[in-house]
Amino acid sequence: MKIAILTSGGDSAGMNAVVRATVKAGILKGCETWVVREGYEGLVRGNTGDQPKPTSDTPQVAEGVDTSLIDNLRFGDGDLLKNGLGDYSGSQGRSLKGRYIVRVGWDDVRAWVGEGGTLIGSARSATFRTHEGRLAAAHNMIKEGIDALVVCGGDGSLTGADVFRAEWPGLVTELKNLSKINETQATTYAHLKIVGLVGSIDNDMSMTDLTIGAPTALHRICEAIDNINSTAFSHSRAFVLEVMGRHCGWLALLAGISGGADFIFIPERPPNADPWEDEMCDQIRRHREVGKRTTIVIVAEGAHDKALNPIRAEYVKDVLTDRLGLDTRVTTLGHTQRGGKPCAFDRILPTLQGLEAVEALLEATPETPSYMIGLQENKITRVPLMDAVAMTKAVSKAIEEKDFDKAMSLRDPEFRESLAGFTATSTLYQEKVLPPAQRMRVAIMHIGAPAGGMNAATRAAARFCFRQGHTPFAIHNGFRGLLEDNIDELSWLGVDTWMARGGSELGTNRALPSIDLGAVAAKFQEYSFHGLLMIGGFEAFSALLVLEEGRKHYPAFHIPMVHLPATISNNVPMTEYSLGSDTSLNALVDACDAIKQSASASRNRVFVVETQGGKCGYIAAMGALAAGASLVYTPEHGITLDTLRRDVRYMKARYNLDSKGKSEGRLVIKNEAASGVYTADVITKILKEEGGDLFDSRSASLGHTLQGGIPSPMDRARAVRLSLKCMSFIEKEHQKLLGQHPKTRHASPDSAAVIVIQSSSIKWVPVQEMVQHADMKNRRGLAPWWIGIKNLVEELAGRPQLVKLHEGDLL
Repeated sequence: MKIAILTSGGDSAGMNAVVRATVKAGILKGCETWVVREGYEGLVRGNTGDQPKPTSDTPQVAEGVDTSLIDNLRFGDGDLLKNGLGDYSGSQGRSLKGRYIVRVGWDDVRAWVGEGGTLIGSARSATFRTHEGRLAAAHNMIKEGIDALVVCGGDGSLTGADVFRAEWPGLVTELKNLSKINETQATTYAHLKIVGLVGSIDNDMSMTDLTIGAPTALHRICEAIDNINSTAFSHSRAFVLEVMGRHCGWLALLAGISGGADFIFIPERPPNADPWEDEMCDQIRRHREVGKRTTIVIVAEGAHDKALNPIRAEYVKDVLTDRLGLDTRVTTLGHTQRGGKPCAFDRILPTLQGLEAVEALLEATPETPSYMIGLQENKITRVPLMDAVAMTKAVSKAIEEKDFDKAMSLRDPEFRESLAGFTATSTLYQEKVLPPAQRMRVAIMHIGAPAGGMNAATRAAARFCFRQGHTPFAIHNGFRGLLEDNIDELSWLGVDTWMARGGSELGTNRALPSIDLGAVAAKFQEYSFHGLLMIGGFEAFSALLVLEEGRKHYPAFHIPMVHLPATISNNVPMTEYSLGSDTSLNALVDACDAIKQSASASRNRVFVVETQGGKCGYIAAMGALAAGASLVYTPEHGITLDTLRRDVRYMKARYNLDSKGKSEGRLVIKNEAASGVYTADVITKILKEEGGDLFDSRSASLGHTLQGGIPSPMDRARAVRLSLKCMSFIEKEHQKLLGQHPKTRHASPDSAAVIVIQSSSIKWVPVQEMVQHADMKNRRGLAPWWIGIKNLVEELAGRPQLVKLHEGDLL
């Protein structure tokens, strides 16, 4: 199979990662891989004139050696594509002029994973929308022998792909009748295989939780909000931010949650009040009356009122100035939201989706529909492309018809939950939801190492309590703080600025309630706690287990108790995601980008980078995937002398195959507990000694830098969503206990539970059930979902193929 990939429509961070993954996966599956420059326009233009011969600067290989990867190593155009030379004729006379369908090899897409935008170009093609344009595109593909197409773009681009596939048999027949192709070609290329990936910063495609580029765009917005907040606080100003989102309010909504905004305007759900100015001003006035010094209002570019009249940022500014007397500024972020290098998730998601796209093409038949590769919670999915496009267009139609309830119903559940979460955490309610008899005293505690999102989760839980009428208590410094009465009642304004704060505002440590279980129970009774929310890692899980077992002896523990996983190690059993792990991955990727730049400048340097993570290799494995590392060592797989011997052989083969004078720096990522014998220093010395004249080696330890810093938008948004679910769970379980006699209340085992993300859903797992899936000795789950990522990292580095090469095989 010959696979071509193109990027179309607006660019988005992560598109280059898709191209890289598709090319490498295709080669690993025995396919030829091509890129199409300038989107569909490149398909229409095709290749004209004489084509330069592929370069061949790789060493000759001994007979009997597998050369499938070496034969597809590079074809000479990688530097032209990456450096933007395009139609420029270089000193060697090689150019892309007149060539829009370009064959690429393994090294032609190296280091693309961290590049922003799209290196193969994107364009909106009016010609491709015509029958003549699609006929020319079909002819150009058949001339190059291409029978499979990967399209990365928005709903318009994917609609074009499906139309192209549907028309393909007719186009082939027409080309044959025009004598532009022969009978053999018409038979060979009778069917076209197509798969779509969604590249859109707006996250406006239905039937997928996230689109490629949206997380990075959200990063850009939140960085701006965090910066604006400091100057707004200094002058007690209001700021109105306009963000992208013509038909979808996802960016505005998630930025509102992650940035702690006061009010948002999105297309799917315009303000209820008429006039809306009253609703906005009433809410912001209440915030100001309790002492809030900053006001942030976020406006999606497609925002409107219930009558579909546009709501503009400048007008919102005038309203805030005239009605509330606020010193107000407007900031329009514009195309800064598109730019810059992709965040960690916009490297991981496109890579996994690109691999899935190749699998979908290989499994495609004339009868199967064109698939769109999507995401649900933490699961890569395939959905019929046109079903997703139809639902996406239905949202726009519902908005046009002013049926906003329908528009919201067509968005994914996470979108709807996020909007409810924003309302719950941004509104200062005057009336409490619950009557006094149903209100609770809720304890909130951080346990274990600090992790990004802990403070955001605490803020959301506290704001939920204020709305419902509950009283939230902050237990500082974990169970030790509880025993020392280090307890405060939280206030609505007191947690306002916590959304963007890293670490733990409550203070945290690894002490478990078993230090003095009886005294802990006495404190629960003294403060009359009705519920407990613990935010932390494996220690919080262990603490919940101790408390649940303590119910046999202490009635004070017969209350709802929940654990919200928050740890950079992501080692809590049964959940695929913990708060803080995304922040840590971004810190790791930023560090690795800088280290790799240094390594590449030296041309032949290998850096061994040591990460945290305890005896769980999640951060190392996923960080290696995001950073494009060559090797990764995790505790789950361990390190042996034989492993190191093979890895040295691989490294030597890899550097021997590099273009002369153009070797790149390479990364080896090692978890701190992967081996007690083969430390980062030992591995570095082995590589340096064995590398000889081929490559040098250095080491770097990232240490606690992976814990610190500002939480990522994903960690903040998920903290709010999961925290609110935790509070609802506590409230529901408390209602059950209210039906029992106060002196004989008995909480069920299900009321001591952990909230987990599993594949495509969020679940509650009783803590006793969790034990069955936990490796208590090594403090991790028994069957982590990411365990295959190590092999994937090394496959994308070519290790399984090149490790077979011995020194005598390269002539």
